[in-house]
Amino acid sequence: MSGTFEGPGPAAVTAGAPPSTPHGTAPSSVTERHMRGTSGGRTGIGRGAAELRDYRAAFRAAQLAMAVVDQDGVVVAANDALASLLGTDPASLHEQAAADLVDLASDGRTWHAYREVLRGRRSRFRCTRRLKHPDGRSLWAEVTVAPVPESRRVLLSIADISDRRELQARLRHLQMHDPVTRLPNRTLFFERLATALESAAQDDVRPPSPAHETPGPHGAYEPYRHGGSGRIGLLYLDLDGFKAVNDTLGHRVGDRLLAAVAARLTECADSDGYTRSGGHLVARLGGDEFAIMVEDPTGTEHLADLAQSVLCSLQQPFDLGGQRLSVSASIGVVERAARGTTATGLMQAADTTLYWAKADGKARWTLFDPERNAHRMTRQALSSTLRPAVERGEFALEYQPLVGMEDGSVRGVEALVRWNHPQFGTLAPNRFVGIAEEDGSIVELGRWVLRTACRQARQWQKDHPGDRPIFVSVNVAVRQVWDSDLVADVAGILAETGLAPHLLQLELTESAVMGSAGRPLQALQALSDMGVRIAIDDFGTGYSNLAYLSRLPVSVLKLDGSFVRGFQDEAHANPADELIVEALVQLAHRLGLTVTAECVETAGQATRLRRIGCDTGQGWLYSRAVAPDRIGQMIGASSLSV
Repeated sequence: MSGTFEGPGPAAVTAGAPPSTPHGTAPSSVTERHMRGTSGGRTGIGRGAAELRDYRAAFRAAQLAMAVVDQDGVVVAANDALASLLGTDPASLHEQAAADLVDLASDGRTWHAYREVLRGRRSRFRCTRRLKHPDGRSLWAEVTVAPVPESRRVLLSIADISDRRELQARLRHLQMHDPVTRLPNRTLFFERLATALESAAQDDVRPPSPAHETPGPHGAYEPYRHGGSGRIGLLYLDLDGFKAVNDTLGHRVGDRLLAAVAARLTECADSDGYTRSGGHLVARLGGDEFAIMVEDPTGTEHLADLAQSVLCSLQQPFDLGGQRLSVSASIGVVERAARGTTATGLMQAADTTLYWAKADGKARWTLFDPERNAHRMTRQALSSTLRPAVERGEFALEYQPLVGMEDGSVRGVEALVRWNHPQFGTLAPNRFVGIAEEDGSIVELGRWVLRTACRQARQWQKDHPGDRPIFVSVNVAVRQVWDSDLVADVAGILAETGLAPHLLQLELTESAVMGSAGRPLQALQALSDMGVRIAIDDFGTGYSNLAYLSRLPVSVLKLDGSFVRGFQDEAHANPADELIVEALVQLAHRLGLTVTAECVETAGQATRLRRIGCDTGQGWLYSRAVAPDRIGQMIGASSLSV
């Protein structure tokens, strides 16, 4: 039922509804009014009676169903249209309770508003009612109750709006359903999802009856119907490679495939019998995205089984008018308590999980993982604050010594960036450098690191004029070469800081350098010609293309720590590890390259690396990454070896 109310006030004039007494005579007010409107004689009386008869005839013949109701809510007059609408005759409606005819007493709000109009406290009342015709059909009626002017009675009018309601329902169905698959669309899906969440949340907090019984309508006890689990499940599905179908076979075939997929999803949902009291809703959210909402699931296993059945069903080829097509799907699965969950939050979790399924290789389902999501949220938070962090000065550099294997003296340092995040504390490079490379902020951050490291190296040189100057090694991402003029940046920073080019070393990973061609290779060559040292970082973990080394402007190889860690167990040393490292060192030396060993942690490792001929070492044996002033204390020291 829907109703609209108007505030109390004088009754408005309502045409076409003459008041009538229970005995069929006109009220005195109407008779006197018409008599006053005449000059007084029998002519005036006759004219008033004629007008009154006309009013009554119009009332009876009106196409709008109407009844005059007294203050007690009893029908005193009804027209033929009302009798026809209710499937009876006008006489049988006389002295019946009007509220019973149109079901006005079924809820307290409607009944109260109706009584207020009868008492003259409201000027109008309107509501919509679904009525039952004696022949069994249902009809929708708009009921209006308004006072009769200059009378203590009210006029009840009823308009049959069944056709209008049916048209509205058809239009809503078209508006809420996808024309290709006939499934509910995104709008209807979110509407049903919000309703399901509200209902499930109520089930979650509704306490069961201690006796497992509830009072029936007549006081007798009936078996208690257990509520739901208070949980909600969602499968968010995306077809893998559907765009290729549209691009190669056309949108017509693509639409037929979508309809066939919708049919299989509906079949899977209908055959799923795990829900306690809820159901399923299959919807097309747009493009090649579908969703299956599961009300009151039995647990994550239930959702996992449904997801697996969907995958198996979609893996069967589709026969579309003689064309056999095969598709796969990625599915994000979410199952959680409805209480405290919003439709938006549930869909965000499902969308994230769908992304995981695609990233993990497609053609699979993935269950939502709160820990993995927390990592993603942290990553997203870092990404959104990374660019401004450079301007706010939240980054700092620490330096780890590069020590000569022969004498233990500091030959250089590697600059390692740290992010002093206001929320997450001090973050190591592996927490944010990958993000910076993805969103391009690595260019600005790398430029800051390069300038800061060169300025610090020059400052050490000024502070220790009698000692051999140390070089500074700075890590460079490939995107810095592509997205900026790295050569110009380096030249400008060296000129700005006054640092000699041979005291700057740029480190690139092996996979980046070995795949260099075109612009990156030209940039590396220009930097080398400038006098800057080029080092391959983590050598041995990527291509290991030794022949390619001779064609690259590389000065230094930094052996990956995995080789050095093979030297750690001195009691059970693996001879193969030492042979590999020795061969790499000899090859590098013959190519005119120096070799740095990373992750040197024990004196035994240092001894074996020195015996092999490694030039410099880096690791906790010598020092962790430290602040600039601590490096200043190491410069000129006799030895850092243990």
